[in-house]
Amino acid sequence: MPSGLQDAATRTHLHSQDEHWRQIFERRTPEQRRTLSHVKRFMERLAGDMKFRTALSENVDAPRAVTERYGIEVDPAEMLPLWRGDYLKYRFTPESAPWPLAMMWDDYMRAVLRHRDLLRDQGEMSIISPRFHAWRERQIRRCNDELGGSAPSITHPILAFELSEGCSVGCWFCGLSADRFKGYYDYSKEHAELWRGVVGVASEMFGSAARTGFCYWATEPMDNPHYDHFLFDYYQITGALPQTTTAAPLKDKALTRRVLGLFDLYGTTTNRFSVLSTEHLNQIHMAFSPEELMGVELILQGKEGPTAKAFTGRARGRKKKLGVALPEGSPSTIACVSGFLVNIPKGRIQLVTPVPGSERWPLGYRIVGQCFFRTRDEFREGLQSMIDQHMLESPAPDLPLRFRRDLQYKAGNRYFDLRSRSREHRVLDDVAPISIGDLIACGNCTASELVMRVTTDGTSVLAVADLLDQLYAAGVIEEDLDDRFAWQTSNEMTGSIEWV
Repeated sequence: MPSGLQDAATRTHLHSQDEHWRQIFERRTPEQRRTLSHVKRFMERLAGDMKFRTALSENVDAPRAVTERYGIEVDPAEMLPLWRGDYLKYRFTPESAPWPLAMMWDDYMRAVLRHRDLLRDQGEMSIISPRFHAWRERQIRRCNDELGGSAPSITHPILAFELSEGCSVGCWFCGLSADRFKGYYDYSKEHAELWRGVVGVASEMFGSAARTGFCYWATEPMDNPHYDHFLFDYYQITGALPQTTTAAPLKDKALTRRVLGLFDLYGTTTNRFSVLSTEHLNQIHMAFSPEELMGVELILQGKEGPTAKAFTGRARGRKKKLGVALPEGSPSTIACVSGFLVNIPKGRIQLVTPVPGSERWPLGYRIVGQCFFRTRDEFREGLQSMIDQHMLESPAPDLPLRFRRDLQYKAGNRYFDLRSRSREHRVLDDVAPISIGDLIACGNCTASELVMRVTTDGTSVLAVADLLDQLYAAGVIEEDLDDRFAWQTSNEMTGSIEWV
C-alpha cells in the first residue's frame, strides 16, 4: 500500500477509536451523564458492599431510601433489571424498556466493550512493522486458545513501562508478585530526556500502535510523584494518553486529580482503580464524586467484590499453600502485553506475552528475550535485535518442531484434530504421503528435517512449507522452547541505571 494511503487509513482508524470514546459521553446531555454516573455508583455499591445489598433486599418496596443514604441520586425502581433477581432476565433485551436507567446502563456497557475491541485493533502494525505484527497476531490466536473465556478481555498492548522499582501497596493477590517498593525514577532533566527519547523511538518504530502503551506493570503508578509528567510527555509524542490502573488513588489525591484532569482533556480510554476492601470503596466514594469517577472503572478486589483472582503470582502461591482449587472459568493470568516490557529504572527491555499461570511461568506471562539499554540509540538497537531474533516469519528451521504443549493431538484419515482448552482445530493433512501432523506431534525433528523427510518422493516443498507456515501463523506450533527465563520472577532480573 502506498505510504499516503497507509497514513490515511491509520488516521481513519485512530479517528474511529477516539470518536467512539468521545461519543460514549458527548452524545448524552450533561444531565444524562450525571445520571449515568450515579447509576455507575449504584452498580459499584451493589457489587462491592454486602451491607448495601442487604439493605436493598430489606427495602424492596422503598429502595430509594437506601440510595439516598449513600448519596446516590437515582431511583433503583427505575433500574430493576440491574439488581432484582427476578428481573435479571430482561438485561440487554427490549423487555427492559420500562426501566430507562437499566437501558441507559446496558447501552453504556455495550459501548465500553466495543471500545475495548477497538483498543485491541489499535495494535495493528502490518505495514510499519510486519514481523512484529505477525508475531502479535500469533500470540493473540494462541491466547484465544489457551485462556478460554478470559481471552476477549485482553487487548494485547505492545508496550508497558515501569517508572518505579517495586510497589508500595503489597496486595496479597498480586498476580505479578511485585517486589517491595524501592524507589521511583525521578523526572530530572536527564531522565526526562531519556524518557522522551525512548517513547520517541517506540513511536517511530511502531507508529500508531505505540498509542497502546501504558506506564505501570509490577508497580504502583502513584508511587512516582511525577507520574503525570511522564504521561503528558507520552501524549505529546504519540497523541495518546496512557491508561492508568492504580490501587492507591488516595495516596496522593492531588496527583490522582492531576491524572484525571489530563484524561478530561486528552483521554480516550477509561482509567481503573483497584478497590481492595469495602472500607477502601467507602474512602474512594467519599473522596471523589460520582461525576469525577465517570471515566474510571472500579475493580472491586475485596472479599465482598465479584473480581476473581487470577491463579498467578502471590495468589497462586497462597492458594497452593492452602490447597484451594481453582474455580472453573477463573482467569489464569492478569498479564496483557504482547510486546515489550520496559523497566526504565533498570534500563531493561523484555519481550513478553500472556500465558496461563504455571510452574514454568508463575507470573502468567512468558519472557521471550531480554536486553539492557542506557541511551535512546541502545533502546532502538535492543528493540530491533529482539524483533530480528524472536519474531520469525516461519518456524525456526533448526529448532524442534512440535505442537503447543497444551494441545491434544488426534490423528484422522487425511486430517488431524488439535483440541485446546476452548476450541478445536481440524487440519487437512494431505500434502504428502506421510502424515505431517504425526511428525509434528512426535516432536523429534526440526522444520528442515521434516521437509526433507516428506519430500523425498517428489512431494512439493512449497506445499509442505505452506502448511507449516499456516500452522505457525495459527499459533498452534510451540514457540516456548527457551528455558533461560522460565521459573524466574521479574524481580530476579538484574541491571540498573540511576534512580531515587
